[in-house]
Amino acid sequence: MYIKKILIIIVLLGAIGMGVFTWYIYNTAFSVNTAFNNEAAHVFIPTNASMTDVMEEIAPLLRDEESFRSVANQKRYNANIKPGHFIITRGMSNNDIINTLRSSNIPINIKFNNQERLEDLAGNISNQIEADSISLINAMRDPDFIKEVGLNEDTALSLYIPNTYEFYWNTSAEQFRERMKKEYESFWNESRMAKAKNLNLTREQVISLAAIVQKETAKVDERPRVAGVYTNRLKVGMLLQADPTVIYAMKRESGDYDQVIKRVLYADLELDSPYNTYKYAGVPPGPIAMPDISSIDAVLNPEKHGYYYFVADVTNFGYHKFAKNLAQHNANKVEYVRWVNSQGLKR
Repeated sequence: MYIKKILIIIVLLGAIGMGVFTWYIYNTAFSVNTAFNNEAAHVFIPTNASMTDVMEEIAPLLRDEESFRSVANQKRYNANIKPGHFIITRGMSNNDIINTLRSSNIPINIKFNNQERLEDLAGNISNQIEADSISLINAMRDPDFIKEVGLNEDTALSLYIPNTYEFYWNTSAEQFRERMKKEYESFWNESRMAKAKNLNLTREQVISLAAIVQKETAKVDERPRVAGVYTNRLKVGMLLQADPTVIYAMKRESGDYDQVIKRVLYADLELDSPYNTYKYAGVPPGPIAMPDISSIDAVLNPEKHGYYYFVADVTNFGYHKFAKNLAQHNANKVEYVRWVNSQGLKR
């Protein structure tokens, strides 16, 4: 009888112990372990991250770091850490969090436009994905890659069509440029290529001309008209005489792309640069900036008119006055020059 009581006690203690252990395991794995008040938190795990790296990223979001480590070890998460962008929602348990970090790499939307150089683009993209600016610029400037896509050092910026794209955060520099190559090839479909051919322009020339159009006017609805001026000039062999190309040439010559030049002087027009369209005929050898799709399509679909000149309209800022002949243009220009002088703009 005595032995029987002891056995019963042992069984009861074992059951209690098992219950406590089960409760501990359940509580550790499945109870809420988030410590933030927002609905969700974004977690970025870098490539080749260690568990220490993961904890540095996720610890501020947890109520209990040790319970998270314990469940991570039990689930062998530390042996298979995945890089990427993950979203942790408020009220998740350790089990939920680890399952999310294992399998729910969420894409992000990246945007870029208005970049003047590949270096600027690399810096912009490095702020949005894991790849750093050095690896990005090296990938973008890789001579073999540039040659593969049919471009050169001057036209390499043409490859990157401004838009919003979906990427995984842990995209490498090489993966980024390859995706942009596919987007470029997709953008230049049969319709756009046919329009470029009808204008007697290559796709690179279209983008170079579009960059000028975009610099000339910020008004999307005016871009086809401005594009029409430049295509008219090209048809009759006139110089493009675009001030933005002179400004770019000055920046390129000095190496200072951050300088602000609001007024082009007559002396500037003498700068000997292939980008100076006051001295060299035709389209510049490469884009002076990254044109957006509206500017590219404006060049491909220029407004048909008889204008060859335009100048800023000081009575309707942002837009321009257009002229069919030089006499009319000079009359329009007088008003503009008077306004510029009144503003005291020296440079």
